[in-house]
Amino acid sequence: MRKLSGPVSYGVSIWLAGMAMLHFWFTIGGYPPPLELASLHLMLAVPPIFLLYPATPKSPIDHPTLLDWGLALLAILPSLYIWLDPDRVYNRSAYIDPLSMTEMVLGVAMTVLVLEAVRRALSVVLSILVCVVILYMVVCNLLPGIWYYRDLPTMQIVDILYLMNGSGLYGQLTGISATIVATFLIFGAFLQASGMGNLFMNVGTFVAGRYSGGPAKVVVVESGLFGMTSGSSVANVVVTGAVTIPEMKRMGFPPAMAGGIEAAASVGGLIMPPIMGAAAFVMAEMISVPYVDIVAAAAIGAVLYYLGVFVSVHFMARKLGIKALPKEEIATFRDVLRDIHFAIPLIVLLVLMSQRYSPYYSAFWATVAVFATSWLRAHTRMGWRKVLAAFVDAGATISVIAVAVAAAGIITAGLTNTGLLLAFTGIIKMLAGDSLLLLVVLVALSCLFLGMGVPTTPAYIITAAIGAPLIAEHGTASLMAIHLFVLYFAVMADATPPVAAASYAAAAIAKANPLATGAWAFRMAAGGFITGIAFIFEPALTLDGTLYEIVTATLAVSAGIILICIAYVGYTTRPLPLWLRVLLFFTGVACALWHEAPEILRGLAGYAVFAGLVFLPKSVPEPASAPQ
Repeated sequence: MRKLSGPVSYGVSIWLAGMAMLHFWFTIGGYPPPLELASLHLMLAVPPIFLLYPATPKSPIDHPTLLDWGLALLAILPSLYIWLDPDRVYNRSAYIDPLSMTEMVLGVAMTVLVLEAVRRALSVVLSILVCVVILYMVVCNLLPGIWYYRDLPTMQIVDILYLMNGSGLYGQLTGISATIVATFLIFGAFLQASGMGNLFMNVGTFVAGRYSGGPAKVVVVESGLFGMTSGSSVANVVVTGAVTIPEMKRMGFPPAMAGGIEAAASVGGLIMPPIMGAAAFVMAEMISVPYVDIVAAAAIGAVLYYLGVFVSVHFMARKLGIKALPKEEIATFRDVLRDIHFAIPLIVLLVLMSQRYSPYYSAFWATVAVFATSWLRAHTRMGWRKVLAAFVDAGATISVIAVAVAAAGIITAGLTNTGLLLAFTGIIKMLAGDSLLLLVVLVALSCLFLGMGVPTTPAYIITAAIGAPLIAEHGTASLMAIHLFVLYFAVMADATPPVAAASYAAAAIAKANPLATGAWAFRMAAGGFITGIAFIFEPALTLDGTLYEIVTATLAVSAGIILICIAYVGYTTRPLPLWLRVLLFFTGVACALWHEAPEILRGLAGYAVFAGLVFLPKSVPEPASAPQ
């Protein structure tokens, strides 16, 4: 991202702040009709990308080039055309009414501009994926078998991506980005600008700093709290990791491990209620479920995820002999109380959402509460400079999310308006046969593959379109559980090698090998993979069941996660031999996922094994070698 200065910096900041303020006003003043809102959203969000993000590593870092200015101005025109004359879109018949030459040019230009904006600000991989979908639309009539689809003239392709009502660039996904996602990004920006990070840091050190491996456990607590407000695992790594990774290295954690712990803890923020990440808001709209219900259903899963990270960190710290934080670095209860007033905005958010107010209405008043409560203490008061900075930061994040969602809109339009969706689902269904478990694994792998270098929100959208209907056909899991499963694996992709954005960011701070850092993050996040799959087979994890079912399902899955984490760490009160680690791994998988056995038996058996590992004699003999 460029570091602008002078008049250009002021101009871009005013644009970003104005965009965020306009979206913020809409939450209370009323939104325009969907098409006008979507076109206005992209008209304001896409141009700043070309001014903030250089085209190549050799491009100027302190000022935009003439080409950047040209692209930024050009990015206004396609959306402005729709915003000025929405009736043209509403009243025409797709595929029947021809596009004018102006509309053809604007449609192609907007598609190319979104591709370039995604490449600059987000991911080359996502940009390539969009290109592949568009290329398929061009050549689909030339392909054999399940890949064949009728000939799509260029005019129809542009129609699907640009001018078809409810499809492509200005479809439902862009509308979600302009409403719920934008409002919560503003809320998160206000939380960060207010200094709420100090509360998270103090809570982390107060809760976990006094135990073995204190610095790493502080990371787990702090990153989970901060991540739910940032909405980005990479942003979480950059902000919290700048402090926590050097501290972990100072206390004795190897660089790659320190980066992996931070990456794993950071990605979990996107599944941590009550805010979660942008993909969760998209989910609420896609499955027509109140967001507060998603928050409730995701709560146990988030706890299980962080249980896995916490257990891994604990036994790894004991293995390395890393002690607690020094006493003078541990926050006191008084330190926590200095910023405890920032709990008020979160309470406001939860109360309003529990009363079934809309998410963006709830986020509006929670944001107002952030500003109001900041004035309760002198050291946290938000003056006009902090408020303006919060709107500028929110505007920058809204722009990035908007182009990511627009790219996802192109992909979903290509999937649903051609035979591409049927092709993918047909391949997965053929490979899985009648096995639900194999189907779940294949969809999970697809999500991890699509998530390589692709932000969580578009990765979730694409995989949900492909895999969710297939799993739903089995009738075993609810739509909520299926989409939570997809969301978890979209989130986990950020920590999964070989391309893991959060792990790469952590590796840069830790000065470690990115692949080694990603490998550690992958292991630390084991609880997320297990929990994601368990959603399909244990509906009680989403609160869909009796109290007994919820408790026993949680008991079984948590026992499995603990055993799996101990298996790869290889240490409890002493080193564990390889044969025992392998046995523990498969025992953990059985406890968590062997749904044919009663949950209570799996849970009790798993915790009995764990107790045996901790309390039995301090040495476990290797099996006798076979005679030569």
